[in-house]
Amino acid sequence: MLSESICFIGAGAMAEAIIGGLLEKKLTRPDSIFVLNKADDMRLKTLKQRYGIVCPEPERKADALRGAQIVVLAVKPKDVAEAMTAWGSSLRSGQHVLLSVVAGVSTHHLEGFVRAEIPIVRAMPNTSCTVGRSATGLAAGRWARPAHVKLAEQLFQSVGTVVTLDEEQLDAVTGLSGSGPAYVYYLVEAMEQAGIDAGLRPETARQLTVQTLIGAAEMLARTNEEPALLREKITSPGGTTFAGLEVLRAHDFSHAVHAAVLSARDRAKQLGEQLAPVGGILHK
Repeated sequence: MLSESICFIGAGAMAEAIIGGLLEKKLTRPDSIFVLNKADDMRLKTLKQRYGIVCPEPERKADALRGAQIVVLAVKPKDVAEAMTAWGSSLRSGQHVLLSVVAGVSTHHLEGFVRAEIPIVRAMPNTSCTVGRSATGLAAGRWARPAHVKLAEQLFQSVGTVVTLDEEQLDAVTGLSGSGPAYVYYLVEAMEQAGIDAGLRPETARQLTVQTLIGAAEMLARTNEEPALLREKITSPGGTTFAGLEVLRAHDFSHAVHAAVLSARDRAKQLGEQLAPVGGILHK
């Protein structure tokens, strides 16, 4: 269990997914999690009722942040400047570690809002951390030491698998695994509807589709075989699987998935590039 208290800046889907995962894995206690949000009091009330976490009153927000050891920035890219202008100066070197889960926003950009050499670790998890199955990429900022990266790894390993890499690779992580669950859900929608159109009851189509995906993922994880080889093993020339794959090839399924990942990656880069230059304090 983490001994450090955690303060979330932002209360959106990603913040909730991480909170849910941390509590599900019992890595921390609800009373060690504090959440700050710009304006949506109803959202904070919902999180408090659902998880038992602490949502400080406005006059206690600064105290909650200063008293935390881990600060998680979990806002939309467009809200980074406002959030960091409000809270960045409260971070203290030697006390705080800032973990950012904001897509496309570099550690260099975030460093411009702090008054000291605050260790920053940028993370790109996905919403599967709610069920302890996230795929998370981590990258260290210039003041983050191995101990800070290890702390971030410990936190995110509690909700899935972690890879640590150079920061310039995180946009690719965003396109692949950060947005990846949405691609899978889109596939599930299509498979379910096809099953229903083929005559299955909706609940049966859902059950079969979900278990098919779980089984295929488990085969990849356990056998460590190449997906192409596993595909070939169940594809008999002229058989049913062959017929289905021929349709996917005709519609350039592989290219569509490839393009989706790269498009999401490029969008992450654009979000970072579109941020206004940092005003105020900027370390050279």
